[in-house]
Amino acid sequence: MEHSMWKICRIASAFIGVIVGAGFASGQEVLQYFTSFGHMGTAAAVVATALFAYLGMMLTLLGSRTRAQSHKTVIYQISGRHLGVIVDYIIIFTLFGVGVVMIAGAGSTLNQQFGVPAYIGSVVMTLLMGATLMLKVQRVVDLIGSITPFLVLALILICVYSLITMDRTFDELASIAESVPSTLPHWLVSAINYVSFNIAVGAAMALVMGGAEKDERIAKWGGFVGGAGVGVLIMISHLAIFSQIDTVGGYALPLLKIIDGISPWLATAMSLVLFGMIFSTGAGMFYAFVARFVEMRTPAANRFSIATLVLGFIASFAGFTQLVAFFYPLIGYLGLFLVFALIVAPFKLKRDARHRELVTSDVE
Repeated sequence: MEHSMWKICRIASAFIGVIVGAGFASGQEVLQYFTSFGHMGTAAAVVATALFAYLGMMLTLLGSRTRAQSHKTVIYQISGRHLGVIVDYIIIFTLFGVGVVMIAGAGSTLNQQFGVPAYIGSVVMTLLMGATLMLKVQRVVDLIGSITPFLVLALILICVYSLITMDRTFDELASIAESVPSTLPHWLVSAINYVSFNIAVGAAMALVMGGAEKDERIAKWGGFVGGAGVGVLIMISHLAIFSQIDTVGGYALPLLKIIDGISPWLATAMSLVLFGMIFSTGAGMFYAFVARFVEMRTPAANRFSIATLVLGFIASFAGFTQLVAFFYPLIGYLGLFLVFALIVAPFKLKRDARHRELVTSDVE
């Protein structure tokens, strides 16, 4: 019993780790998707939590059931031949796009905290990712999972501090929050778009993680706990930013700004954790991207990795806040194809199984 609990926690932790760097490590995403809707942003976070739990569970379960080695086979199996092509290409586009945003985010993090030019952080990140792409996938997954506990602790600390030191009520802050620009039209659209975006980001790795777990029950609960965990962390981040919106609304990395108010020393530590989270997501994205086209750890893969990273580095100069505002909602709308495929997946698998039984009984 204890052993399976540990396995469930490990899958959950890695699932949170993959999503966290892209989804809300900086706070910029939570600000645009949730806090900019004021009180309704809190309702949006509740909806997002329920969706994450269900979809996380489906991904790891499907991965385990099909013993997935890469996202490609599972996607075609649950989406069918025609929709499969669309979803496959959406995931490919997502992996590259989010990788680029992570390179830009690394630049922003070091720039806001230490005042170094943004391109220096981006260069360091690109070189780190290049080194990682030459490693085994298991090492990459372990790296991602190991940073998660630090982030969870940091977020809880930020939230408690923010709520204790609030100067005004949420009602007074709501109008300030609602004045923050968001490219999303409505809080419910925003919640669904955010989940869809993050599932598009996490799908490739979640399927592979599920594929590594033979026990379907463990894989299923790992995904469920991971998804619910992502939801709870979003709620914590949203409340923290909402309660301090009057001071942090204009910053690229609002969560980092809140910690700076607690203690500059803590902010330095947090910026390194953040850099780690951005690295783990970015490395995961580029790894899955390269693996989709070439066999990893071959000379061809190394050449392809270098070309990909150089392109990603050049694209990152569009700027972090601008990239988040443009890429994330777009990927969110595209990712709805994948969300739809995951919701109907259990019925499709049941139907396929029944079809196989009929075929075998006819043969007999």
